[in-house]
Amino acid sequence: MNVVWLKKDLRLEDHQPLFEAQKCNEKILLLFIFETELLKDPHYSKRHFDFIKESLQELQTELSKLHTQILIVEGNVVAVFKKLHGLHPIKQVFSHQETGIEITYQRDKALNNWLKSKNIPWQEYVWNGVFRGRKNRTTWKNDWFAFMESNILPAPTNSRAFIKYTEIEQFENYFSIPNLKTKSISNFQKGGVKTGLRYMNSFFDERVQNYSKHISKPELGRKSCSRLSPYITWGNLSVRQVYHEAWKKKQEGKFKTSISNFTSRLRWQAHFIQKFEMESAIEFQSINRAFRNLNQTKNITFQKAWEDGKTGFPLVDACMRCLKETGYLNFRMRALVVSFFTHDLFQPWKDCVHYLAQQFLDFEPGIHYPQIQMQAGVTGINTIRIYNVIKNSYEHDESGTFIRKWIPELQNIPDALIHEPWKITSIEEQLYDFYLGITYPKPIIVPDVARKRATDFFWNIKKSDEAKNDSTRIVAIHTFSDRKSS
Repeated sequence: MNVVWLKKDLRLEDHQPLFEAQKCNEKILLLFIFETELLKDPHYSKRHFDFIKESLQELQTELSKLHTQILIVEGNVVAVFKKLHGLHPIKQVFSHQETGIEITYQRDKALNNWLKSKNIPWQEYVWNGVFRGRKNRTTWKNDWFAFMESNILPAPTNSRAFIKYTEIEQFENYFSIPNLKTKSISNFQKGGVKTGLRYMNSFFDERVQNYSKHISKPELGRKSCSRLSPYITWGNLSVRQVYHEAWKKKQEGKFKTSISNFTSRLRWQAHFIQKFEMESAIEFQSINRAFRNLNQTKNITFQKAWEDGKTGFPLVDACMRCLKETGYLNFRMRALVVSFFTHDLFQPWKDCVHYLAQQFLDFEPGIHYPQIQMQAGVTGINTIRIYNVIKNSYEHDESGTFIRKWIPELQNIPDALIHEPWKITSIEEQLYDFYLGITYPKPIIVPDVARKRATDFFWNIKKSDEAKNDSTRIVAIHTFSDRKSS
């Protein structure tokens, strides 16, 4: 048999490994593994695995029409493949390439070694326009466009290509089979292709009209942004499917500017994942060598207040509480909370990566690490963005709608105080039954002092010869030219 190993590509349409496997004579076994090592990894949490389970349940329903199922097991990847090969010899393995964390890279190396020892070919295919083995970006932009503009591959329709579900049931007797049931939580987006398609259709049909206008707004952006990121992360939709739909809607002439802005961000998404593919060591160290030995002292009290949304800064706290409850923040608010952690609180960027990864329903390593480093100001090539959380609060949540939604302690505070409740007078405290330091925390740092310290600290390093020299190296590797005219 041939095995199509599903990883972060939980769909049937536009799935090249599945499409290519159908060209062979051997029957196909679809396989998904809840990996023992990833179940314990600090990047992942229950919300991720529930989304995966919801996606798998939907796929099982679809595959029943082809009289087959995915063999869904729990265990170590190499051990699973060894056991499968003993039960029914494997001719070839098909999968997408994965730009993942170190643990998945080492897993792939181990599986590759075992497959080679058994003379089993492993056919891997490009994932969402991210290309393996690149030394620079000379042709990357053109290659990305070429990939996105190529045809969407059809879902399988021939049931004879697959191992029947009755045989798969026999396989299950030899493995640990996970429980796919999940507890419904209304605050989280649900997994699955159908749900992903509903989000995509509602976005391009209507919600995209305010995309550019509301993209930075913490409350309005929850509706006007696409909300497709978890469906792309876990592969319910391919970026190519989304790109094609965007192009089709753009040709219809509606919301052309907003759609263009959105598609440019699709490419930037791939740009950052490509950066991680080429320099995966940034999981553990700053991409710019000059920022690798920062003398920042860990403050557990600060970090816990930030995680719990109790820093005394309403917009930051609302964002952190919202993220914990829903798994989603728009891009600007993600950047703001990282900037606050690394600059205002002056905490090491590595100390926020696992917590945020666990909270983001759309956690994607290739976005996560480059973005955190960029917002933490340790790349050397980007402007150091030290977000003024008070200014952003006034500009992007003017009436405090988002703040009041997530911080009920501030419900009775008037608009004039919602962004800076520490300015309340003793008479106003009694009037509004709100007592700073009791009802809601006092600010844990002095913002102007904290920003000045961070500004001086990071800009002094950025101006150093070491930082400039390494910035030249980074730019040479990751800068791409404009797309060639057709």
